[in-house]
Formats: sequence, structure tokens, C-alpha cells
Amino acid sequence: MAHIDAGKTTTTERILYYTGILHRMGEVHDGAATMDWMVQEQERGITITSAATTTYWKYNNDNYKINLIDTPGHVDFTVEVERSLRVLDGAIAIFCGVGGVEPQSETVWRQANKYNVPRLVFINKLDRVGSDFFRVVDEIEQKLSCNPVPLQIPIGSEENFNGVIDLISRKAVIWYEDETLGINYELKEIPEDYIEITEEWRERLIEAVCISDDHLLERFLENRDDITVEEFMEVTRKATIRQDIIPVFCGAAFKNKGIQRLLDGICALLPSPVDIESVKGIDPDTDKPVVRHADPEEPLAALAFKIATDPFVGRLVYLRVYSGVLRQGIMIYNPRTGKKDRVNRIYQMHANKQIPKEFIEAGDICAAVGFRNLRTGDTICAVNKPIVLESMDFPEPVISIAIEPKTQLDIDKLYLSLAKLAEEDPTFQVKTDPDSGQTIISGMGELHLEILIDRLRREFKIECNQGNPMVNYKEALTIEIDHREVFKKQTGGRGKFADIVVRIGPAEAGTNGLQFVNEVKGGNIPKEYIPSVEKGFFEAMKNGPVAGFPVESLKVTLVDGSYHPVDSDSLSFEIAAMHAFRAAAKKAKPVLLEPVMSAEVSTPEEFLGDVVGDLNKRRGQIEGMETKAGVKVVRAKVPLAEQFGYVTVLRTLTSGRAVSTMEFSHYAQVPAELSVNLLERITGKTFV
Repeated sequence: MAHIDAGKTTTTERILYYTGILHRMGEVHDGAATMDWMVQEQERGITITSAATTTYWKYNNDNYKINLIDTPGHVDFTVEVERSLRVLDGAIAIFCGVGGVEPQSETVWRQANKYNVPRLVFINKLDRVGSDFFRVVDEIEQKLSCNPVPLQIPIGSEENFNGVIDLISRKAVIWYEDETLGINYELKEIPEDYIEITEEWRERLIEAVCISDDHLLERFLENRDDITVEEFMEVTRKATIRQDIIPVFCGAAFKNKGIQRLLDGICALLPSPVDIESVKGIDPDTDKPVVRHADPEEPLAALAFKIATDPFVGRLVYLRVYSGVLRQGIMIYNPRTGKKDRVNRIYQMHANKQIPKEFIEAGDICAAVGFRNLRTGDTICAVNKPIVLESMDFPEPVISIAIEPKTQLDIDKLYLSLAKLAEEDPTFQVKTDPDSGQTIISGMGELHLEILIDRLRREFKIECNQGNPMVNYKEALTIEIDHREVFKKQTGGRGKFADIVVRIGPAEAGTNGLQFVNEVKGGNIPKEYIPSVEKGFFEAMKNGPVAGFPVESLKVTLVDGSYHPVDSDSLSFEIAAMHAFRAAAKKAKPVLLEPVMSAEVSTPEEFLGDVVGDLNKRRGQIEGMETKAGVKVVRAKVPLAEQFGYVTVLRTLTSGRAVSTMEFSHYAQVPAELSVNLLERITGKTFV
């Protein structure tokens, strides 16, 4: 996991080469990397979809099996990182030796914290001009609030980087500059001018590890020479799994340096399935907590973390098996649907290639075919021992465009294709605009939607016309309003009647959606009608009072009301709630909310003034500046509506020498001083 261009796919390619899976290394810039198998990935030199593979590495005479997932760095595809981290036991965070901790590095770090994933750090690209290993270690400590502990330090820097010093063994690892592509290296004595810095960082390593274990600290204070390397590594492993320390390795993946030592670190320090806590879930029949251990003898429990469509195999469901054994041909149970399904075929994945398997045991990752109704985040389990594992939360899309097929014949085909893409990607949504009848697709950014439209053209053979990008605005109420709504309708025979008194206002901080409180006393409204009132408000929130955008959060307190013994029914109370929302929301000082992005621009100093001036014109708020590797880095919060086409403008301003990254930060109120004309332009809606 890492920021864009830190070297994830290149490092993965080297790992597969040194472990014998590949006989020739493919390069990202040539479009030949194994894990970047999609045509769009090969053309653009970026990773779009996370690719899984399995490999083996020999460490201390034992053979270790490693399930590896290469994830994208671009923020538009952050869902791929999220769902991978949900099912993995450990992670390698890669940092560029020049760029250090970049915006997306912080995002993936927070995602790993969320799922409590132990991790190693690999500082890459130490052969690049401007690289600085020790500066990056300091940045990791300060910006990510963790305890990075180098197990290696580099020998030389930039073009003179030619090896690393192993702090535990006090040996220098020097790679040969020959045709062996980094396979051959030799262990030498530490160069004279590196002895002092080696001892300093070695003491830091020993201190950090000993502090994490009272027993080892006691022995260290009595007689440090009594501690063996094996004991020390065992305590280091436990501290890594507890996340007391983050071991740091270094190298230059493109120059084939440092990968074998990183593989040793994976085997020595990252957890196996039995090292981490047993997975916890809920029994859907009793709602009681259930635990499943990483043991083939336990009942089956697995989580579907990704769905992909393969042109030859069909619908592939990626699964992490937490307990038991998944066998070809067995019946499994899906607690969400309450239905049974048969496992047709099981595959071990190598990028987009499938290797058939008879069974997959606890702790492993696989892909299976034959599930009709399985979605991302669903649990599959043994039929007689049901369990529901914790699912995943996905961010909401922030940008939309309208699309239509170029020919009428493709209309049905387009809807089927969009449904398949939406099933694969939980951050991609499709809806029909009720006013215009247009098909609106929503995603995480311009690149995300561009790739999806390209996939429609290539994979599904559908040519589309597309509209201009639209921002996904939301609305919010700012004050509380008391309101009484009486709904009466008499049409001959039985009529409609509902009477409700409600208090409507903003929800409590940090709450999304509808917060509904029932304070009706004495049966003034029968209990069976209360859910209908809640449903009415929930439906009404989809169209806000300002411009018809969804209301992000709302608190509704049902205070009182009355009913008619003959004319009242559930539908009457639901309609009354919808009318109440429309009437009261207009008086509750509603405001428009817009998505705000965290932008980071790296620019040579001579263009700094132009870059900052342009960000200010875009309603940006400058949050800080720093100098990193000879360039100025500007951090700002900028509304998404002002950022369309920004990359082109930035290239023009800086003669193509600046780069920018952008990720969603939060929703903020659109300033009141914006003119109605500007609001109509940026939202595409008409204001009265």
C-alpha cells in the first residue's frame, strides 16, 4: 500500500521474480508488469484494480507461503485498498525516498489503522536524486504518529546507493552491478565511515524492542550479551504484530536492491493467520457473538471482499477463508439472503490468471465461481453453523456525469453492463434522474469515471455520449423548527387522515442519515403507524429544500399527533411526514453543502506565486507550505466544483513541472456570498 508512484507494482514484480514465480521481470513503464493486467493499466502505467497472487519464500530453512495483493495508489481507487486491508493479516507500506509521506500515504495508513493491520515500511527509490532515508523515517514518525524502527540503514545515497547495513548482524549487504538482477549480493564488514552511525541506530533498535517486552528489558539490563538473535527477533515479531513498533527496510526496487531482505522481513515479522486474533462474528439465529479460529477443523467462515467479471470464467468472487475448508462442490450458506449456494469451481489467483484448486483452507485467499447473489462484504459459512462477519464501509461517490448510448440498440445492453460494473465496484453508483430521465453514473473522481466509460467501450463494446462532470452536492438544515402537519383527503368512501407534531432540525455532530426519536405519549398515535412516519421522513430526505439534493443528516422528534379510527392508515402517516418535511425544512434555514478536497501541489519555487494565486481564485484555503527535496509543497483545501480541468491549468502555469494530488476531505457549507448565477452554474440547478 502506498501513494501514487511510490513503487508498489515494481516491488511486487521483483518479489515474484526472486520467489521464482516469474522468469522475467516486467516494467510498469513498458506496460509489461504482471499485476497490471488491464489494458487501461498498461496504457497509463498506473494500477487500477487490486491484483492477488500467491508465492513462496525460503527463510531460515522453512518454506513460507505468501498471499500478496498489489493495490492502487490513486485516491479514485481507494476502495481497492480498503477491501484488501479488511481481509489481510499484514501490509507493506512503501514510501518514496524523495517524496516521503505524501497525502495518499496518510490515507492508506489510516485505513490500515482502522482494520488494525500490522505493517512493515519499505523506503524505496533511494537511488533517486533528492532521496533521504533518515528524513523519511522522521516524517513517518511525525506525520503518521507511529514508532518507525529501522532494521537497516542505506550505504551511499542517490546514484551512489549500492547496499544496506543490517543493524542486527552488523554486516553490510552489497549488491553486484551485473546481469543477475540483484539475485547475487555479498556480506561484507561495515565500511569505516559507517561504523559510528550503525552503532547509533543499532542502539535505537535494541532500545525500542526491549522497551516493548519487560522480560527482555530485565535481561538486557542484567547482561545484554546473553540475548540471542533468535530471541531478539521473536520479541521484535511480537512488537510488530502488536504495532508497538513499525520495522523499516530500505532499497531501490527498480534497481533490484533490497527486495530479498524485505521478503525475509515479511516471513520473520509479519503475522501468519494463527498469530492474529481469531475472527469474531454474530450468530444470525441468536444474535450472540461467535468466534472462529484459523483452523481447518472449525466450521467454514469466509468473507467476499471483491467481485470481478472474467470474460472466460464469468463472475469471480474473491474470498478470504477465516476458518474451515472451502471445497469444490459443497453447499454454503449466505446469512444476508438466507439462501444456500453451491461452490462450482475454486481458483488460486495469479493476477488475471486462474489456477484451479480442489479446496482452500483457513487463512488463505481464493476466487470462486457459482455464487449468484453474493455481494462485496457478504459472509459465506457452513449451512449448519451460520455466522455473520463484520462487513466493510465504502465512501460515497463525489462526482457524477450523465451518459447515453450512441445507438438506441445499446440501451438495454448499457443498463446490464452498468449493473455488472456497479456490482464489482461499491463506490460506483448508477441512477436515473427523475426530472430529465438521464442515466447518471457517480464515482470517486474524474479518472474513476473515465476508466469506467473506457471499460464500457472495450469490454462491453458500447460507445457512449457523456455530459459534463457534476458535483454531488448535499443539503443540511441549520436550526430546529416545530411543525404540525394535518393530512386530510376525502374521495368518497374511506378517506385519508393523519395528524403529526414534529420537531425537525440538524442531527447531532458526526451522525449521518436520519436520527428519529419517538416521544409520543398515551397512544395518541398507534404504535403501528410510527414506522410509517419514520419512512416518510427517510424518503423525503432524498430531495432537499434548496435545490433537490439529498439532505445529509436530519434529526426528527415525533412529539404528538392524532388519528382517525376509520380514515387513518400507514400510508396517510407516511404522506403526512413527507409533507411535514417539505414545509418545515424551508423554514429551518437550509444550506447547500459541497465536497471539499485536500489538494497537495509540488512545484518549483519560481512558480509558487502563480500556483497559490490560482488556488485562491478557486476558493482554496492554503493550509501550509514546506520545502521537500528542493521543491515547494503547497497543501490546501479546495472545493471540488472549482477543480475540474485543474491538471491542465497547472501544467500551463508551471510549464509542466508541477504535480498535484487530490483526495476527498469533507463536506462544507457553500458560502452565502456566492451569487445565484454562480450557484446555478456549479450545481446545474435553478434557484428561486
